[in-house]
Amino acid sequence: MRVFLIGDVISQQGCDFLREKLPAFKRENQIDAVIANGENSAVGNGILPHSANFLFDSGVDVITTGNHVFKRWEIQEYLDEHPNLIRPANYPEGCYGNGYYLLDGGNWRLCVINVQGQVFMDALECPFRTCDRILSEVEADFYIVDFHAEATGEKMALAYYLDGRVSAVVGTHTHVQTADEQILPKGTGYISDLGMTGPILSILGVNPENIIRKMTTHLPTRFTVPDTACKLEGIVLDLTKQTGKCNKIRRERLV
Repeated sequence: MRVFLIGDVISQQGCDFLREKLPAFKRENQIDAVIANGENSAVGNGILPHSANFLFDSGVDVITTGNHVFKRWEIQEYLDEHPNLIRPANYPEGCYGNGYYLLDGGNWRLCVINVQGQVFMDALECPFRTCDRILSEVEADFYIVDFHAEATGEKMALAYYLDGRVSAVVGTHTHVQTADEQILPKGTGYISDLGMTGPILSILGVNPENIIRKMTTHLPTRFTVPDTACKLEGIVLDLTKQTGKCNKIRRERLV
């Protein structure tokens, strides 16, 4: 099967650009499933029912999130009602939503797992043990992990820890697409960060003047998203059902 994974979608500008580019890309590349990180898809940060619906209606099958998933209270019940919108599985037990989703394609089943890192981030449960638990509980042909983390070393450590047990580990959160896509020795696809979907002339999707003001004055600053040309970044994975492993990984950047 072939899976397209899309980096963090930023505000309405990113949502609109995804809707513009995704349908044709899916057709031309014979994509079987689309996974996008949507934790910044709402205007003003976080994710809202409106932005989640927009991504689903645009052709996304599973939305992953991260440390901004609970920024907007309106998403809480939506998480319970829409299991293909997932939050990090290592949040404490009892949180809204689920940390993985089993996507059934008829002749294949893909388990999408979302975990959050611990280095330079909130102290959640161990992502390594969380993945162990889910892998022991869920039967699927393929497993893909969205590791929403700050530190590249932590992302690579989880990938090697899971090498041969999952189809791919992909990093999100830093919004900068890395050039280290690879297939690890035991068959797991890996990239440190998928990148982002949003304005090209920005600082991680935000107006540069907002970030500069924040860093030079240390005063509270309202972040806005520039209404300029956008990009869509991610990777395409080719997965083999017989082994559940990755046989090809390709970086994508649509403009």
